[in-house]
Order: sequence, then structure tokens, then C-alpha cells
Amino acid sequence: MLGLIVLLQTLILAVSGPATSPEYLPIRVAEAEGYFAAEGLAVTVRTTRAESGAAEALAQGQADLAATTLEAILRFGLRAASQAPRLVFGFTAAPPVALIVGASHVNTVRSVDDLSALRVGVTTPGAPEHAWFGWLLARSGMSVAQVAVTSLGARGIVSAIDSGEVHVALVPEPMATQLLDQGRAKLLADFRTPRAVVQTIGASTVSAAVFARADRRPPDRALFALGRALKRAEQRIRTGEARELAAKLPTQVVGEPEDFAERIATSRSLYLPDGVVSTDQVQQTIAIIRAHTPLPQSVKIPRPEDMLQIKAPPAR
Repeated sequence: MLGLIVLLQTLILAVSGPATSPEYLPIRVAEAEGYFAAEGLAVTVRTTRAESGAAEALAQGQADLAATTLEAILRFGLRAASQAPRLVFGFTAAPPVALIVGASHVNTVRSVDDLSALRVGVTTPGAPEHAWFGWLLARSGMSVAQVAVTSLGARGIVSAIDSGEVHVALVPEPMATQLLDQGRAKLLADFRTPRAVVQTIGASTVSAAVFARADRRPPDRALFALGRALKRAEQRIRTGEARELAAKLPTQVVGEPEDFAERIATSRSLYLPDGVVSTDQVQQTIAIIRAHTPLPQSVKIPRPEDMLQIKAPPAR
């Protein structure tokens, strides 16, 4: 037993909430299935209320790693040049949402070009997907100020689409797929998978990821082990039965049991292959973030190539 304790690398990982978030589900699965421990890691997962909380926990030295968005780590995770973020493992290309038009408005709204002065529903103000939406509008010569954005909550947004209260909405998974499959809405722009992001904006990006601080970076062997555990968890999500996964996960991660199977189904194609992120992906994402809401002047953005000094975990 003593030998095992010596081998374990202890890490505190701050994870953006809510606990049901599909972007960070591989962390929950790796913890529940014992994949971290199998790699010699003792990982303490601490859930924060939002992306900003995880980024701040890393910046303040309350966590060794943070699972959050690139935007949050840039806005809230930088306090000094020595703390510059290092991207350890990439989860998603973009927030897993789709821009959809309700069935009652499909004849009026045929593309993003038609959105000027129309009502747009979102789940929460300031959500990560707003930056990608702003990029779409800018490409069509518009700004967010030219549309009427309404925050409706996760459940309210579905009712608003069905009733025609809003013309279009940024709907998260698995609700977006449900509405589309049932013919209750039509797809305008898709951010639900890495391939869909490339088709929608013409470039690959990165949203959710695991970050470390440059001045407090865990040893490479621990980061490689973390990457192996997360890749194993993503494979489990792709191939496992929802019922088997739910049996080991905490109830707060499963959420509503009737929704869990659909969340698993839509998560199977969600993640970046092997957690690998390129400098081009980081650069493109920073451009999207800057175009949406300028970063504070005090923020010194590191070069994309410096953020990716940690390479992909070696195969075992």
C-alpha cells in the first residue's frame, strides 16, 4: 500500500459547471471508472458554477488544472506573464449548440443573412457560444446589436422555438438534436461536432479544454497520464451503454435519467480527436473571442505555439 501511495500523483482539477455539462463528461467518466487511478493519479475534481470559476481557481492557485473554455482562461485566468496558460488536453471545437429556426419561421429565415432585427433566443447571457454566434453575424456584415437577443433558460428556449416567440435560437445538446429530428426546427448553423464547426465557419477552433499554469505546471508524466485517462473515457462514452455509464456516475452528473441517454448519444461525436489542438485552432479561436468582446487591455495573450508546449500524450 505504501508503494502505491508514493506512485500516485495528486492533482486538484477545477471543472466548469454544471455537473451535467457534456463538454466535461470525460472527466466525470474517468473519475467514476477509475481511469485516473489506473494511471497513477489521485485527482480531486472540484466543480465550479461556471467557466469563469474554474479559470479563477487556476489563476489563484486553488487548483493544479482547470477544465474550462479558452475564452474564460484568457479573460479570467491571467494575472501575470509567468502564469500564462498551457493547454493540456482539448475537449471540444466549439460549445455544443446549434443555431436553429423554429418551424413557424422557416419561410422567413433561410440563412444567417436574414437575422437582422429578428428575435434570437439564448439559454443564458454571456454563454461561450455567443462568441461563435457573433462571428457568424460579422461574416454576414452584422453585429449582435442588430438582433434582439433574449435569455430564456434551457427549458424556456424550447418553448420559445415551438411557439414562435423567437425566430431563431442557440440551442444546446441534446435539445437541438431532438428539435431537429422531430421536425420542429430547421438547422441554420451547426457547432455540435468538430466537423460541423469546420463546415460552418470554414476553420477549426477549440473551446473547452484542460489548462495548466506555466509557473505551476504538473510534471509531464502526470499530464501524459491524465491525457491517457481522458482518451480512455472518451472511448467509453463513444462505445458504452448509457445505462452502464449512469450506474457508476454520481446522480448530479447523470441529471434527469430520461435525458441522460440522449446526452450520451449526442456526446459520442463531440470531442476533438485524441484531445489534440493545433496552433491554428488556438489562433482562430482567439480571433473569434476578440471579435465578440474585446479582451481587457491588461491581458497579455501568449503566442498560440507557447500555449501548446505540452504535446499529445504518447501512445502506450
